[in-house]
Amino acid sequence: MQVRWNYKLQPNKGQLALMSEWLVTLRKHRNYCLAERRRSFESNNQHSDQPVMYSYGAFCDIQSHVEYGAFCPLTCPVVKHGVMSSQTLTKQDGKWLSVSGVQSARTTELRNENSFYSRIYSGVLQGNLAKLDAAYLGFFQHKRGFPAFRRASNFNSFQYKPGAAKLTVNRTSKKKRCYSHVYLPGLGDMRYLDSRTIPPDADIRTITVMKEADGWYMSVLLNLPESLPEVTLIETVTSAVGIDMGINKLIALSDGSFIENPRFATNKKTRRQLRIRQRRVNRKVKGSKNRRKAGIEVAKLHKKIADKRNDYQWKAANKVVNTAEAVIREDLNIAAMKSRCKPRKILGRFMPNGQSAKRGLNRTISDASWGDTFSKIDWLAAKSGKPVLAINPRHTSQECSACGHTSKLNRDGEKFLCEDCGHTDHADTQASRTILRRANLKFVSTRRKNLSGDSRKVTLVRDDSAILGIRDQGKNRTSKVIPEKRILFEQLCLQLFD
Repeated sequence: MQVRWNYKLQPNKGQLALMSEWLVTLRKHRNYCLAERRRSFESNNQHSDQPVMYSYGAFCDIQSHVEYGAFCPLTCPVVKHGVMSSQTLTKQDGKWLSVSGVQSARTTELRNENSFYSRIYSGVLQGNLAKLDAAYLGFFQHKRGFPAFRRASNFNSFQYKPGAAKLTVNRTSKKKRCYSHVYLPGLGDMRYLDSRTIPPDADIRTITVMKEADGWYMSVLLNLPESLPEVTLIETVTSAVGIDMGINKLIALSDGSFIENPRFATNKKTRRQLRIRQRRVNRKVKGSKNRRKAGIEVAKLHKKIADKRNDYQWKAANKVVNTAEAVIREDLNIAAMKSRCKPRKILGRFMPNGQSAKRGLNRTISDASWGDTFSKIDWLAAKSGKPVLAINPRHTSQECSACGHTSKLNRDGEKFLCEDCGHTDHADTQASRTILRRANLKFVSTRRKNLSGDSRKVTLVRDDSAILGIRDQGKNRTSKVIPEKRILFEQLCLQLFD
């Protein structure tokens, strides 16, 4: 089983300066290599200011090294432009060098010519070029878009190959959070906060050094000896829970409980802090040190918000996974939910389309971070061997879980009152039970009364009774209203909720 654990580094002043210098050089190296590939891809040896000659590293398939000629227009070769030496354009093992091979050979020459390149560990430079090669190859395999040039703001990490860095774990300390040491080639020995002890039998793979707003971190990829358990078949589970994601309540569970939404970035206090700190950045002179310092304060606040949200999501995911032996959730298209409203054009003029009002909703959805919560639930369920089933969320908030009647009039804010059968419930809880009902599963509470001694276990109804809406929720059972008393019941509900 592969896991990735993060630790905070404690570098000295010299190591801080050297790592910052590495980031600048590695970013320039990546952008320079990308510019060569992009220039040859776009120009195709046509309409250039100066004569362009393709190097001999031109292949239609970089992985198989099948050569179709040095001047094939459908490949991604590296242009010469006078920067490639004659020693670079040679064959190795009877094959011409690939694109990354040509640029790797040129990088070796740069280490002898430039002092900034010579101070960087060679394995880090090779890994920087390998990441660019993977991104460029992914473009031709239609897996992603064309690689973009990196700015200083979005290039903040470099990686060591397996076996390059050496970890010295402190296993004698009795404290939960102690300090251990790591040796990073080119940087030297460095202390890090050992917040989670690495097992002795773990196989250490790559180590990624990252720069964040509040310092430097180390991300360690580990191969643990234990493996993930086999996922239980959904037909054999004895209990299931449906969850509904929301704004007012982050998660509503089908057993009637809720997980609150703290709104880490959109609450009144935090929004005011962000507004004040961003205003300080805008008032500083562009390019000045004071503006950079003010920007760091904004980044630190965003990092603090992200850390709080991440911690809360892990706790929420644990509560959901530990509720039952299977989790039924919505298959939400979050990107489409946050898309812009279609423009309204009447007589050649653009009219208001509600985008200004939807802007606040989009911000709240981003703050809730439903996608990350789903990912954490999936991971914790996989570690426990529990199945997770995604259900079509269409009309789950308008469909009655008791009779299956669907209507917009059933829903009124957080109140749900079925027009057909009179069933009433909290709207979010009702949606979670509808999700569970669509999977032909039913969660039966253990707190039911008048049960025999052998029937106090959590059971699962998986037959036509769940589809027909025959409810047996025990304490979670909601009353039905006969049609003759419908009007009186609605008045009582309005008085109760208002």
